[in-house]
Amino acid sequence: MSAAPRRIAAPWVLPVEGPPLAEAAILIGADGRLRAIGPDSAVPTPPGCQSEHLGGAVLLPGLVNSHTHLELTGFDGQVPEQEFPAWIRHLVAIKAGRTPAEYRAAARKGIQDCWAAGITTVADTGDSGAVIEALAELGGSGIAYHEVFGPDPEQADTALEGLTDRLGELTRYTGPRVRLGVSPHAPYSVSGLLYGLVSAYAAEHALPVAVHVAESEDESLLLSRGSGGFARSWESRAIPLPPPPGRSPVAWLDQHGVLSPRTLCIHVVRAGDADLEILARRGAAIALCPRSNRRHGHGAAPLAHALRRGIRVGVGTDSVASVTPLDLLAEARAAREIGGLDPEAAVRLATVEAARALGLERDIGSLVPGKWGDVVALDLPGTVDASRLAGTVLSRVNTDVRLTLVGGRVVYRREPSVTV
Repeated sequence: MSAAPRRIAAPWVLPVEGPPLAEAAILIGADGRLRAIGPDSAVPTPPGCQSEHLGGAVLLPGLVNSHTHLELTGFDGQVPEQEFPAWIRHLVAIKAGRTPAEYRAAARKGIQDCWAAGITTVADTGDSGAVIEALAELGGSGIAYHEVFGPDPEQADTALEGLTDRLGELTRYTGPRVRLGVSPHAPYSVSGLLYGLVSAYAAEHALPVAVHVAESEDESLLLSRGSGGFARSWESRAIPLPPPPGRSPVAWLDQHGVLSPRTLCIHVVRAGDADLEILARRGAAIALCPRSNRRHGHGAAPLAHALRRGIRVGVGTDSVASVTPLDLLAEARAAREIGGLDPEAAVRLATVEAARALGLERDIGSLVPGKWGDVVALDLPGTVDASRLAGTVLSRVNTDVRLTLVGGRVVYRREPSVTV
């Protein structure tokens, strides 16, 4: 929470839910909630308020990253491009060499990197528990989806028991800004039986769920034909292949009761009309990571078709093992390209629509009184008018972030350059 009320004025404020405001200001209360927004002359300055004017900047809501793996911070450049199943195996191997202390340090660094990029809330998946611990320690905001694995049905009961034990340990890190969820990892790493067990547990305890799905051709081949790289990996480990008849990854998850309004489906690149109809009917959301999908050659997600069906969609960065740096506005630009969106819609995918995808739109994603005072200030390149403001925001990069607030608290401020 903010120690005192904080007032910030700037040439422009982009509330996202509402038109751009010229020569405007925001006021955040001592409780960390946004209290007022409007013309600079109309926003009060209470006694004891910390007040500043950021010339040449635009204020907008803190960015909402709908998919991260912050425990993998530091792995950029360490996993070379290769066939996707082999890439996954390589990543698992280097993860095994990281100690708990190193995971905690990576998670802290990842959160701080997000703040420096204007990202104030993350939806993170991982199996170390380090990210939820770091969020609590640093006063961050997000959902930590704890991963569970187990492709062999014989592992299901043991895997569920291990998951529930671990969730019990991690619950102490939850709070008003930090939530705990579950992530049965992906169709190539979780059996149908385990999916059903985890989904039933999540429903019983009202936990949010995240799952990687419809990401790669090998995943689709595993479920539709029992072939491809993941199928070969299962066979080499004597794991029984999913029984026929084959289904698409989305239909397979639906068969096992995974999809609901609490479910965040990550990637959803290889999804046809029937799959999108299932997601729309179940009320599930999508976390789109266009740069990661492009890096691995998975293709472009059917974004426009998903949006036309009213499916909730937010953009995410995935991990630095796939794409670096974590640049959510770059993801929004890529989404704009594949979805044929206007700049305003693309900005929404990194703010209020991402918040909607996570079920957090009542508290974050736009500058509306009553929501958390999560704010990012971006440098503007020069004179901008209201009609071009969203496009200008979308063109910004991480080095344009001047200030980031979480609940009115400064978590990042760019140091002024020094000329020698």
